[in-house]
Amino acid sequence: MVRLMTPVLLLCYIYMSQVQSEQGFLYISSGLSHKEYCITYSSSWTNLSKSLGDAVEYPLVNLTSSTLCNISGPGPVVLKGKAVVVMRGGCEFVQKAVMAQDLGATTILIASKTPLVTPSSNDTDHREVKIPLALMRYRDTEDALEMFPEGMSVKLYAPSAPRFDVSILVMLAVGVFTVAMGGYWSGTAERDALCTSSALPPAMGEGGEGSREARAHGGDLAVSSPVKVVIFVVFMSAMLVLMFFFYKWLVYVIIVVFCLASALALYSCLNALLEKLGCTNSSIPCLGERASGIVRAVVLAAVCISVAVVWGVYRNEDRWIWVLQDLLGMAFCINFMKTITVSNFKICVILLSLLLVYDVFFVFITPLFTKNGQSIMVQVAVGTGSDEKLPMVMKVPRFSSWKQDACGIQFSILGFGDLIVPGLVVAYCHRFDVWTNSTKKIYFISCTIGYLSGLICTFIIMILSGMAQPALLYLVPFTLLTCTAVACHKHQLKPFWTGTRIGYEVLDSSRDPLLQDEGQEYEPIQSR
Repeated sequence: MVRLMTPVLLLCYIYMSQVQSEQGFLYISSGLSHKEYCITYSSSWTNLSKSLGDAVEYPLVNLTSSTLCNISGPGPVVLKGKAVVVMRGGCEFVQKAVMAQDLGATTILIASKTPLVTPSSNDTDHREVKIPLALMRYRDTEDALEMFPEGMSVKLYAPSAPRFDVSILVMLAVGVFTVAMGGYWSGTAERDALCTSSALPPAMGEGGEGSREARAHGGDLAVSSPVKVVIFVVFMSAMLVLMFFFYKWLVYVIIVVFCLASALALYSCLNALLEKLGCTNSSIPCLGERASGIVRAVVLAAVCISVAVVWGVYRNEDRWIWVLQDLLGMAFCINFMKTITVSNFKICVILLSLLLVYDVFFVFITPLFTKNGQSIMVQVAVGTGSDEKLPMVMKVPRFSSWKQDACGIQFSILGFGDLIVPGLVVAYCHRFDVWTNSTKKIYFISCTIGYLSGLICTFIIMILSGMAQPALLYLVPFTLLTCTAVACHKHQLKPFWTGTRIGYEVLDSSRDPLLQDEGQEYEPIQSR
């Protein structure tokens, strides 16, 4: 069950960190009363004032009974010098804007019954539109009409949000902790498996090299063939295209699978933690050792299932549910890195390189083929018109969020793929430390530092540019080059590349690994 669900969820990981909605505010007034509403806009189409005082005020004409997709309807006298609000749908945003512009309107607001998106189109359309264009919620339009029945005046503005937020540091700590813990657990599981394999009696442990190697593998599923990697990435691409066309149905499948997989992962992580703390060795009074173990397992499973169910029920409550989503997400990523392993560095390079190409293609190339000029990956990430969002991200509220009452809480986010993909390399480095009996864990520590450096680089460029960044663009070279440099320095590049175990032996009495002499031949790792 776990083997099936974890790869499926990785197929659906989306670069949510690349999606950045440009939000502003619609200030509506009538006489002495006023109210603000949230809007989304595209800075390539619309330049809004930075403050309310600098914004220009226009009377608002309500045309929510029309989509303004043709010339029938109001004449130039009705809209000249005024802002207009129309319904979303029927035609492209740019067609509505050009129509309103030709009728003399100064601003067009598009009321949407579906989740707000950032308006987008090609460069030619951008040049045609000369008036501000923004989207607002239809329910906000109804609220404004009820609150200001005698007529309204509007101003549009977008205060500058600080580029740096403390939430970035929290996200940095969450990312590094998750990757480090997943890599560490993978290595310790490998060591335990090797010790167990070496301690087996000859009839069980020496029934063939493949048998011993299988028992000595700490993960549940190993990726050892380049062909499997290529098939995996092709499957990911197909899944993303399916999500693009059938999002409103498949998103619920992903939510259910995430609940199941994260509950299993949380159980696995907490159970391992309790074993580490020695809590599983004590028995419950009046119960035998076996019965105590069953009771503990049932209670722990109930807790994990409850956490997943609560998240599933309240997943759209932004103010607090992010805590449970991050907890489940960390457990899922850590358990994934322990469960799914790569057998050698060659597979790591192939996998990360193909995923990098995958991201570049679906983010930067697919806009050439879509009708609205937006990438497939971004459209899936923002939900393609659905109220539901994919849960494959870590979220931390921005402490400096402005006007949370109008536009809701803003988040700093990091996709699961930005944790899992480089985390597989970190996990392999720790397993190689085990194979080489490295007491200093030089590969694991160096690769973790490389991941930290890549993530810091991502955030710095994001802050300086003011734009969200594709994190893998920095994480992939930082992690791969760091562990390659370590392997070259230690003259172990060949065994590191091929996944060669360098003389792991275990004493029957103490199970302490013995270092081999430098001249002893390497023992290759068999495909698992």
